[in-house]
Amino acid sequence: MSCTSTPTVAVLGIGTMGLPMARNLLSHGLGVRAWNRTRARAKPLRAAGADILDTPAEAADGADVVLTMLANGDAVDAVVSGSGGVLAAPNRPSLWIQTSTVGVADERRLRAAADAAGLPYVDAPVLGTREPAEQGRLVVLASGSEETRVPAARVLDAIGSRTLWVGAAGAGSRLKLVANAWVLTLTAGVGQSLALARHLGLDPALFLAAISGGAMDVPYAHTKGGAMLRSDYTPSFPLRLAAKDARLVLAASTGPGAPDPALVRAVLDQLTRAEDLGFGTDDLAAVYEGIRRGEEHED
Repeated sequence: MSCTSTPTVAVLGIGTMGLPMARNLLSHGLGVRAWNRTRARAKPLRAAGADILDTPAEAADGADVVLTMLANGDAVDAVVSGSGGVLAAPNRPSLWIQTSTVGVADERRLRAAADAAGLPYVDAPVLGTREPAEQGRLVVLASGSEETRVPAARVLDAIGSRTLWVGAAGAGSRLKLVANAWVLTLTAGVGQSLALARHLGLDPALFLAAISGGAMDVPYAHTKGGAMLRSDYTPSFPLRLAAKDARLVLAASTGPGAPDPALVRAVLDQLTRAEDLGFGTDDLAAVYEGIRRGEEHED
């Protein structure tokens, strides 16, 4: 694929993130061949000009680039290396951009599969949830060889507002875990403060008012804290996937000199509690329900 051509992208995984990413590719003039395990979820793309295919191999056949955005490493491995997967396509893409959050071990496995197949590979998880994806404002944590940067650029520019190249393939996934550790602890911390305010007889909204505009202020705290106060858990970052990411952070926090992941472990406990209460498919902000449960038992 030359850097001046208009690439066709096989987008595998048309979910909360994959759907808006595919739409942005189309709006930037790129061709899209889409596949999703539940075909109906990809249908909205047809009116925008995408082709909807029945298997990952059919979507990848003749595409210039394959982009994967799926729930976990096993799902990505299945659509690439499994029966009817990308590697079974008669005319394979010339580049694989892997944007899912898969963790350290699975990223190595996926990269090894790409290397064994001679398929150039970019490890490029993204920062941002549904709304930034819809607006094309994702931050892409791209990692790969120098040779992949130019052919990847037009695709990455279409899905994000900024691409940060962070090193050799695998560095992107490691940095995504670092960022997600912060997101998880920040969100749970906001929930903890709101629940504590309520327990102490205060209007929880006063906490957000107190930090607003000061050195402690963080826009994300208002986004998630506001959702908590409204009990609006419309999924932007599903809680069950947040719990999956917390487990990936814990798995990466091992070995000599590793930092104590006690904070993330505590967050995972609250996420698990909220998931057990039935909030797994709701937004990460529903961690507030897990945190509040202990308080309500005391009321």
